[in-house]
Amino acid sequence: MKNILKKSIFALLLISLGSCTEKDIDPVAVANGGPVLSISTVPAGGLVLSPANANNLIAALDWEHSENGVPSQANYTVEIAKSGTDFAAPIAAGTTNSKFLSWTHEQLNGFLPEPTFTPYTATNIDIRVKSSLGNGANALIQYSNVITVNVTPYTNALPKIAVPGNHQGWSPATAPLLAASAYGKTDYEGFVWLDGDYKFLTPKVDGTFDWGTPDFGDDGSFAGTLVETGESNCNVGTAGYYYVKANTGAVTGANPNGLKYSADPASWAITGAATPNGWPDPALDHDMTYNSTTKKWQITIALTAGEFKFRANNGWTLNLGGDNNGDGFMDFGGPNLSITTPGTYTVILDLSNPRAYTYSVN
Repeated sequence: MKNILKKSIFALLLISLGSCTEKDIDPVAVANGGPVLSISTVPAGGLVLSPANANNLIAALDWEHSENGVPSQANYTVEIAKSGTDFAAPIAAGTTNSKFLSWTHEQLNGFLPEPTFTPYTATNIDIRVKSSLGNGANALIQYSNVITVNVTPYTNALPKIAVPGNHQGWSPATAPLLAASAYGKTDYEGFVWLDGDYKFLTPKVDGTFDWGTPDFGDDGSFAGTLVETGESNCNVGTAGYYYVKANTGAVTGANPNGLKYSADPASWAITGAATPNGWPDPALDHDMTYNSTTKKWQITIALTAGEFKFRANNGWTLNLGGDNNGDGFMDFGGPNLSITTPGTYTVILDLSNPRAYTYSVN
């Protein structure tokens, strides 16, 4: 009887072992093929990005899932790089676990930073999709085919030059800045506290400032003419706050004021019906005080409900009002500003960011 029992147990073990087939082995992920990438139709002139179309779609990508040897859900990262760099420094331009991704003008433009990509200059970019299954060092990575597209980025940043000089220790890195009216323009302007000699310095490729890039000074006549070589330092005879202009571009029909500069004193005040003195001429303006630490003008003043503006030098030649063009900043000659609730306020005028002038009433 014992022999029969032993034989039965042995037979059951054999059956159990025999039932372990290849199906019982855990599947292993294997790189059997990366995603197959495609892009929506690209116009003949490439993808020309525009701030006017910031929220409009400019391109759509789609791809087949990567083949990983097992039923799985991979994560996908779209990578872009300047053509010819072999993705040495890929830029992550979107992550998803779906099979598609699209960009607006603004989104794609944000993935094309300066100085690698030059605004308003057509450049070829390579696009691929990185498939990632798992995490860390054990993740299974595969890449799609590469698609090359011609793209023209833009910039919302205004070109700038620095104004190093005696007023701040001749340090380019901390010098106040002037801004041009648009990309590609050389008509720089801004408000600067000056004290003696100064110069105009162009930026490095990365946008920072240091000696070694082209700089401009006076031609020696001190009549407002700029030169790049053989120059003298520009100069103001009296320390103070100045409205500074400098056009570093050559004289052309489109740039008649090229290679000219000026520095005009600008002492600011608040005026208008909301102020105690009312509108000026003959009423007096209410002079503001310049704070050299914050680089802002300020005044604490009792205001009534009504309109007001800021003006310099007790005249209307240089005055600032509301936003005329929708960029969110004050404009020269802009519309009157207003107070709705009477009270004593601290009014601050901030002209420290060139062409991005603001004010506050608190």
